[in-house]
Amino acid sequence: MRSTATMRSVALLGLTALVLSACSGGFGGSSPSAAPSEAASVAPSVEASASASAAAEPVTLTYLVDDTEATQARAQALTDAYTALHPEVTFEIETRLGGTDGDNIVKTRLSTGEMTDIFWYNSGSLLQALNPNESLVDVSAEPWIANINESYIPTVSSGDAIFGAPSETAMGGGILYNKKVYADLGLSVPTTWAEFAANNEKIKEAGIAPVAATFGDTWTSQLFVLADYFNVQTAVPDFAEQYTMNQAHYADTPAALASFQRLQEAYDKGWWQEDFAATKLDGGLEAVATGTAAHYPMLTFVLGTIAENFPEQVNDVGFFAQPGDGANGATIWMPAATYIAATSEHQDVAKDFLGFIASVEGTEALTAAIAPSGPYVINGSSLPADVLPAVKDIQTYLEANAAAPALEFLSPVKGPALEQITVAVGTGQYSAEEAAELYDQDVLKAAQQLGLPGWE
Repeated sequence: MRSTATMRSVALLGLTALVLSACSGGFGGSSPSAAPSEAASVAPSVEASASASAAAEPVTLTYLVDDTEATQARAQALTDAYTALHPEVTFEIETRLGGTDGDNIVKTRLSTGEMTDIFWYNSGSLLQALNPNESLVDVSAEPWIANINESYIPTVSSGDAIFGAPSETAMGGGILYNKKVYADLGLSVPTTWAEFAANNEKIKEAGIAPVAATFGDTWTSQLFVLADYFNVQTAVPDFAEQYTMNQAHYADTPAALASFQRLQEAYDKGWWQEDFAATKLDGGLEAVATGTAAHYPMLTFVLGTIAENFPEQVNDVGFFAQPGDGANGATIWMPAATYIAATSEHQDVAKDFLGFIASVEGTEALTAAIAPSGPYVINGSSLPADVLPAVKDIQTYLEANAAAPALEFLSPVKGPALEQITVAVGTGQYSAEEAAELYDQDVLKAAQQLGLPGWE
């Protein structure tokens, strides 16, 4: 596997290129012009490159995706657009649960040889846990790899092998907020944690829930910890590298421990709404869209769902980076990808489909189906002029170089029990210090399973 230092430098340098690609067309209405060297590196368009490996006979590809509305809409858009070009190919889309249960389904189906031809799954550390060199098809020799922004490649790689095509936009992790609540209460977007806390107290005094918590969907409890990574890296620039080598931990690194402390503070100060333990994701989206809660710590992939379910309120939802104690900036999640199972009997057709996903035409199919929740990582792609306000907010951080990839894209080390631990902190069962120690123990087991040096 590539070293963490290499992954970190490539990802950080690539963020600026990612933004320039997305923003040039996003607000001006025209596609960006590539420099000569860039233009030479971009693979031919899908029409020119797709036919060589496409099926000559009718073929059905099975496709496993998670059960969120947005993911299913994206998968349907991609498969419909590809079938329009290749009518001999049809798709059968299956769905699975999200979160830890969904991870286990993917791992089980791969290990038993019962995986679909292709499947939608995370990039970064969760991919490494799939033993990709054995379970997935290497696509590094495909010409369309040149279409993918270099910042993304390490997140779907292991050693020299590349396994996936980005199947959605990049996204910000931070705080969705209701702009009307802010305007009505005369609040400004906070850039420090102290300012955020002060805003929450004013919101609470006004009879509005300061922060929506949706612990009924346990994975959502992780955001105050995970979206805080820009602040961790600002304080400890080499944390990802030291963390990967078992030389830095959450419990013994004050800047990392602060991520759990912020989650505990939210519970201790009563920032959640009354039914926070049972509320699920859809309830959190409704709360921030309608203003019954002022904030919702979340990934911006949900903006498409808000646009679909609350079209009249979606422009009232903004985004800001989770504030910390130093420089203010956003934590960025790289897109999930589509992968090919090693057991697929239609690998050539599957590779061709991934090539379509990794094309400008593929991103246009996605944009036509669902409002983009961030920039694409496909060279030459652009965002529509009417992109959602919260997406423009993310672009502001990226354009200012005030952004960092989430830790899971800089290190393969991530413990599977984090969502259970963060629920316990967010419901007052664990202190931040107890949680950090438990998570370090959880991480130890995961790193040992990966066989990483320094974790024996």
